[in-house]
Amino acid sequence: MKKGRIIKLIGGIYTVKDEQNIQHSVKPRGVFRHKNKSPKVGDMVEFEGSVITKVYPRDNELVRPPIVNVDQAVLINATKSPNFSTFLLDRFLILAHQASITPVVVINKIDLLGEVALQKLKKTLAYYERFYDVYYVSAKAPDTLKSFETLFKDKVSVLAGQTGSGKSSLLNALDHSLDLKTGETSKALGRGRHTTRHTELLEIKGGLIADTPGFSKLDFYNLVTDDLPHLYPDFFEKESACKFRGCHHINEPKCAIKQAVEENEIPKDRYHNYLKIYEEIKQQKPIY
Repeated sequence: MKKGRIIKLIGGIYTVKDEQNIQHSVKPRGVFRHKNKSPKVGDMVEFEGSVITKVYPRDNELVRPPIVNVDQAVLINATKSPNFSTFLLDRFLILAHQASITPVVVINKIDLLGEVALQKLKKTLAYYERFYDVYYVSAKAPDTLKSFETLFKDKVSVLAGQTGSGKSSLLNALDHSLDLKTGETSKALGRGRHTTRHTELLEIKGGLIADTPGFSKLDFYNLVTDDLPHLYPDFFEKESACKFRGCHHINEPKCAIKQAVEENEIPKDRYHNYLKIYEEIKQQKPIY
Protein backbone atom coordinates (compact mmCIF):
# COMPACT_ATOMS: atom_id res chain seq x y z
CA MET A 1 0.00 0.00 0.00
CA LYS A 2 1.37 3.41 -1.00
CA LYS A 3 0.36 6.96 -0.17
CA GLY A 4 0.49 10.04 -2.39
CA ARG A 5 -1.23 13.13 -3.76
CA ILE A 6 -3.35 13.26 -6.91
CA ILE A 7 -1.71 15.79 -9.22
CA LYS A 8 -3.62 15.26 -12.47
CA LEU A 9 -6.91 13.94 -13.84
CA ILE A 10 -7.44 13.33 -17.56
CA GLY A 11 -10.12 11.08 -19.04
CA GLY A 12 -10.79 9.19 -15.81
CA ILE A 13 -7.09 8.39 -15.28
CA TYR A 14 -5.49 9.86 -12.14
CA THR A 15 -1.80 10.63 -11.77
CA VAL A 16 -0.59 10.20 -8.20
CA LYS A 17 2.83 11.28 -6.95
CA ASP A 18 3.94 9.08 -4.05
CA GLU A 19 6.13 9.96 -1.08
CA GLN A 20 9.25 9.16 -3.14
CA ASN A 21 8.13 11.62 -5.86
CA ILE A 22 7.38 8.75 -8.26
CA GLN A 23 4.31 9.17 -10.45
CA HIS A 24 1.70 6.44 -10.92
CA SER A 25 -1.33 6.19 -13.23
CA VAL A 26 -4.28 4.85 -11.24
CA LYS A 27 -8.06 4.52 -11.20
CA PRO A 28 -10.41 4.68 -8.20
CA ARG A 29 -12.23 1.65 -6.86
CA GLY A 30 -15.86 1.33 -7.92
CA VAL A 31 -17.00 1.96 -4.36
CA PHE A 32 -16.22 5.67 -4.79
CA ARG A 33 -18.67 5.92 -7.70
CA HIS A 34 -21.37 4.18 -5.67
CA LYS A 35 -20.86 6.69 -2.87
CA ASN A 36 -20.88 9.52 -5.42
CA LYS A 37 -17.56 10.80 -4.05
CA SER A 38 -14.96 10.72 -6.76
CA PRO A 39 -11.35 11.56 -5.88
CA LYS A 40 -10.20 15.02 -6.97
CA VAL A 41 -6.92 16.65 -7.83
CA GLY A 42 -5.20 17.56 -4.57
CA ASP A 43 -6.56 14.56 -2.66
CA MET A 44 -4.19 12.58 -0.46
CA VAL A 45 -4.87 8.92 -1.23
CA GLU A 46 -3.72 5.38 -0.61
CA PHE A 47 -3.34 3.10 -3.61
CA GLU A 48 -2.34 -0.45 -4.33
CA GLY A 49 -1.04 -1.33 -7.77
CA SER A 50 -3.12 0.80 -10.14
CA VAL A 51 -6.14 1.19 -7.84
CA ILE A 52 -6.97 4.00 -5.37
CA THR A 53 -8.22 2.31 -2.21
CA LYS A 54 -8.62 5.23 0.21
CA VAL A 55 -9.16 8.99 0.07
CA TYR A 56 -8.08 10.92 3.16
CA PRO A 57 -10.31 13.64 4.70
CA ARG A 58 -10.04 17.00 2.94
CA ASP A 59 -9.07 20.33 4.47
CA ASN A 60 -11.20 22.21 1.94
CA GLU A 61 -12.80 21.81 -1.48
CA LEU A 62 -13.63 23.94 -4.49
CA VAL A 63 -16.41 22.97 -6.90
CA ARG A 64 -15.25 25.19 -9.76
CA PRO A 65 -12.38 24.65 -10.30
CA PRO A 66 -12.58 21.06 -8.96
CA ILE A 67 -9.64 20.85 -6.56
CA VAL A 68 -9.12 20.10 -2.86
CA ASN A 69 -6.61 20.68 -0.03
CA VAL A 70 -5.62 24.14 -1.25
CA ASP A 71 -3.55 26.54 0.85
CA GLN A 72 -4.29 29.67 -1.17
CA ALA A 73 -6.42 30.85 -4.07
CA VAL A 74 -4.44 33.18 -6.33
CA LEU A 75 -7.14 35.25 -8.01
CA ILE A 76 -5.99 36.49 -11.42
CA ASN A 77 -7.73 39.65 -12.66
CA ALA A 78 -6.81 41.29 -15.96
CA THR A 79 -6.65 45.05 -16.25
CA LYS A 80 -8.07 44.83 -19.78
CA SER A 81 -9.12 42.14 -22.26
CA PRO A 82 -11.27 41.32 -20.31
CA ASN A 83 -11.72 44.54 -18.36
CA PHE A 84 -11.15 44.58 -14.60
CA SER A 85 -14.29 44.29 -12.48
CA THR A 86 -14.62 44.68 -8.71
CA PHE A 87 -17.87 42.73 -8.99
CA LEU A 88 -16.04 39.72 -10.41
CA LEU A 89 -13.23 40.09 -7.86
CA ASP A 90 -15.73 40.17 -4.99
CA ARG A 91 -17.36 36.99 -6.31
CA PHE A 92 -14.01 35.19 -6.38
CA LEU A 93 -13.21 36.39 -2.86
CA ILE A 94 -16.52 35.09 -1.53
CA LEU A 95 -15.91 31.64 -3.05
CA ALA A 96 -12.42 31.49 -1.54
CA HIS A 97 -13.68 32.44 1.92
CA GLN A 98 -16.58 30.01 1.62
CA ALA A 99 -14.09 27.21 0.95
CA SER A 100 -11.82 28.34 3.84
CA ILE A 101 -8.98 29.13 1.43
CA THR A 102 -6.76 32.19 1.83
CA PRO A 103 -7.24 34.48 -1.19
CA VAL A 104 -4.45 36.44 -2.85
CA VAL A 105 -5.38 39.17 -5.35
CA VAL A 106 -3.31 39.47 -8.54
CA ILE A 107 -3.82 42.23 -11.09
CA ASN A 108 -2.40 40.99 -14.39
CA LYS A 109 -1.66 42.65 -17.74
CA ILE A 110 -0.59 45.95 -16.18
CA ASP A 111 1.38 46.58 -19.39
CA LEU A 112 -1.94 47.30 -21.11
CA LEU A 113 -2.59 50.37 -18.95
CA GLY A 114 -1.00 53.79 -19.08
CA GLU A 115 0.46 55.20 -15.86
CA VAL A 116 -2.59 57.37 -15.09
CA ALA A 117 -5.04 54.49 -15.57
CA LEU A 118 -2.84 52.15 -13.50
CA GLN A 119 -2.66 54.61 -10.60
CA LYS A 120 -6.43 55.01 -10.72
CA LEU A 121 -6.84 51.23 -10.50
CA LYS A 122 -4.38 51.05 -7.60
CA LYS A 123 -6.40 53.72 -5.79
CA THR A 124 -9.52 51.57 -6.22
CA LEU A 125 -7.72 48.53 -4.85
CA ALA A 126 -6.03 50.32 -1.95
CA TYR A 127 -9.03 49.41 0.19
CA TYR A 128 -8.64 45.70 -0.64
CA GLU A 129 -4.97 45.84 0.39
CA ARG A 130 -6.11 46.33 3.99
CA PHE A 131 -7.46 42.77 3.96
CA TYR A 132 -5.61 40.93 1.19
CA ASP A 133 -2.18 40.68 -0.39
CA VAL A 134 -2.39 42.43 -3.78
CA TYR A 135 0.19 41.99 -6.57
CA TYR A 136 0.47 43.95 -9.83
CA VAL A 137 2.11 41.87 -12.54
CA SER A 138 2.61 41.32 -16.23
CA ALA A 139 3.79 38.14 -17.91
CA LYS A 140 5.66 40.40 -20.34
CA ALA A 141 7.57 42.24 -17.58
CA PRO A 142 9.78 39.81 -15.57
CA ASP A 143 10.65 42.48 -12.98
CA THR A 144 7.00 42.55 -11.84
CA LEU A 145 7.13 38.82 -11.02
CA LYS A 146 10.01 38.87 -8.51
CA SER A 147 7.95 39.32 -5.34
CA PHE A 148 4.94 37.55 -6.80
CA GLU A 149 6.76 34.26 -7.42
CA THR A 150 7.86 33.91 -3.78
CA LEU A 151 4.32 33.36 -2.53
CA PHE A 152 4.14 29.83 -3.99
CA LYS A 153 6.93 28.18 -1.97
CA ASP A 154 5.80 25.18 0.13
CA LYS A 155 2.13 25.79 -0.67
CA VAL A 156 -0.61 24.26 -2.80
CA SER A 157 -2.07 27.12 -4.81
CA VAL A 158 -4.95 27.36 -7.22
CA LEU A 159 -4.91 29.99 -9.93
CA ALA A 160 -8.46 31.09 -10.60
CA GLY A 161 -9.74 33.82 -12.85
CA GLN A 162 -12.01 34.76 -15.68
CA THR A 163 -11.24 33.18 -19.02
CA GLY A 164 -8.65 35.34 -20.74
CA SER A 165 -7.23 36.81 -17.52
CA GLY A 166 -3.81 35.35 -18.38
CA LYS A 167 -3.37 32.47 -15.94
CA SER A 168 -1.48 30.23 -18.38
CA SER A 169 0.68 33.13 -19.59
CA LEU A 170 1.71 33.85 -16.00
CA LEU A 171 2.59 30.20 -15.40
CA ASN A 172 4.69 30.18 -18.58
CA ALA A 173 6.49 33.29 -17.34
CA LEU A 174 7.18 31.64 -13.97
CA ASP A 175 8.49 28.46 -15.61
CA HIS A 176 9.52 28.71 -19.27
CA SER A 177 9.66 24.92 -19.63
CA LEU A 178 5.89 24.58 -19.24
CA ASP A 179 4.90 25.91 -22.67
CA LEU A 180 1.21 25.94 -21.71
CA LYS A 181 -1.22 26.94 -24.43
CA THR A 182 -2.61 30.44 -24.19
CA GLY A 183 -5.58 31.97 -25.95
CA GLU A 184 -6.23 35.43 -27.28
CA THR A 185 -9.29 37.27 -26.07
CA SER A 186 -12.22 37.17 -28.44
CA LYS A 187 -12.99 40.73 -29.55
CA ALA A 188 -16.60 39.78 -30.22
CA LEU A 189 -17.24 38.29 -26.79
CA GLY A 190 -14.66 40.12 -24.71
CA ARG A 191 -13.66 36.74 -23.29
CA GLY A 192 -10.70 34.49 -23.80
CA ARG A 193 -10.85 31.07 -25.35
CA HIS A 194 -10.64 28.12 -23.02
CA THR A 195 -7.04 26.96 -23.23
CA THR A 196 -6.72 24.68 -20.18
CA ARG A 197 -8.68 21.45 -20.59
CA HIS A 198 -7.97 19.69 -17.34
CA THR A 199 -6.90 20.34 -13.75
CA GLU A 200 -3.27 19.60 -12.94
CA LEU A 201 -0.88 20.44 -10.10
CA LEU A 202 2.40 21.73 -11.49
CA GLU A 203 5.67 21.97 -9.55
CA ILE A 204 6.63 25.62 -9.78
CA LYS A 205 8.76 27.86 -7.56
CA GLY A 206 8.98 25.37 -4.71
CA GLY A 207 5.27 24.64 -4.51
CA LEU A 208 2.37 23.08 -6.36
CA ILE A 209 0.20 25.30 -8.56
CA ALA A 210 -3.05 24.26 -10.20
CA ASP A 211 -3.60 25.38 -13.76
CA THR A 212 -7.37 25.06 -14.08
CA PRO A 213 -9.98 25.53 -16.81
CA GLY A 214 -10.97 29.16 -17.17
CA PHE A 215 -14.54 30.20 -16.46
CA SER A 216 -16.57 33.37 -16.45
CA LYS A 217 -19.66 32.26 -14.49
CA LEU A 218 -19.26 31.89 -10.74
CA ASP A 219 -22.09 30.08 -8.98
CA PHE A 220 -22.71 30.20 -5.24
CA TYR A 221 -23.44 26.56 -4.51
CA ASN A 222 -25.03 25.88 -1.11
CA LEU A 223 -24.55 29.46 0.06
CA VAL A 224 -27.38 31.13 1.99
CA THR A 225 -27.94 34.79 2.73
CA ASP A 226 -27.26 34.32 6.46
CA ASP A 227 -23.69 33.28 5.64
CA LEU A 228 -22.84 36.04 3.17
CA PRO A 229 -21.96 38.83 5.65
CA HIS A 230 -19.43 36.54 7.35
CA LEU A 231 -17.57 36.08 4.04
CA TYR A 232 -16.68 39.80 3.97
CA PRO A 233 -13.79 40.37 6.42
CA ASP A 234 -14.35 44.13 6.35
CA PHE A 235 -18.04 43.71 7.20
CA PHE A 236 -17.34 41.10 9.86
CA GLU A 237 -14.99 43.38 11.81
CA LYS A 238 -17.67 46.06 12.08
CA GLU A 239 -20.89 44.05 12.47
CA SER A 240 -20.62 43.87 16.27
CA ALA A 241 -21.60 47.56 16.21
CA CYS A 242 -24.86 46.79 14.38
CA LYS A 243 -27.96 47.17 16.54
CA PHE A 244 -29.35 43.75 15.61
CA ARG A 245 -27.50 40.48 15.96
CA GLY A 246 -27.35 38.64 12.64
CA CYS A 247 -27.78 41.89 10.71
CA HIS A 248 -27.84 41.34 6.94
CA HIS A 249 -26.88 45.00 6.33
CA ILE A 250 -29.83 45.51 3.98
CA ASN A 251 -32.87 47.18 5.57
CA GLU A 252 -32.05 46.92 9.27
CA PRO A 253 -31.91 50.21 11.24
CA LYS A 254 -28.70 51.36 12.95
CA CYS A 255 -26.54 49.12 10.75
CA ALA A 256 -22.83 49.78 11.21
CA ILE A 257 -22.05 48.64 7.67
CA LYS A 258 -24.50 51.02 6.02
CA GLN A 259 -23.16 53.82 8.20
CA ALA A 260 -19.59 52.95 7.17
CA VAL A 261 -20.65 53.12 3.50
CA GLU A 262 -22.26 56.53 4.04
CA GLU A 263 -19.07 57.76 5.70
CA ASN A 264 -16.91 56.33 2.86
CA GLU A 265 -15.14 53.87 5.17
CA ILE A 266 -16.40 51.06 2.92
CA PRO A 267 -16.43 51.77 -0.86
CA LYS A 268 -19.92 52.20 -2.25
CA ASP A 269 -19.10 49.88 -5.17
CA ARG A 270 -18.19 47.07 -2.78
CA TYR A 271 -21.44 47.50 -0.87
CA HIS A 272 -23.47 47.65 -4.11
CA ASN A 273 -21.73 44.42 -5.23
CA TYR A 274 -22.75 42.90 -1.90
CA LEU A 275 -26.39 43.89 -2.47
CA LYS A 276 -26.41 42.33 -5.94
CA ILE A 277 -24.81 39.12 -4.73
CA TYR A 278 -27.16 38.98 -1.74
CA GLU A 279 -30.17 39.25 -4.05
CA GLU A 280 -28.74 36.61 -6.40
CA ILE A 281 -28.32 34.16 -3.53
CA LYS A 282 -31.78 34.99 -2.22
CA GLN A 283 -33.35 34.21 -5.60
CA GLN A 284 -31.46 31.01 -6.39
CA LYS A 285 -33.17 27.67 -5.94
CA PRO A 286 -31.61 25.33 -3.37
CA ILE A 287 -29.65 22.32 -4.68
CA TYR A 288 -30.61 19.00 -3.10
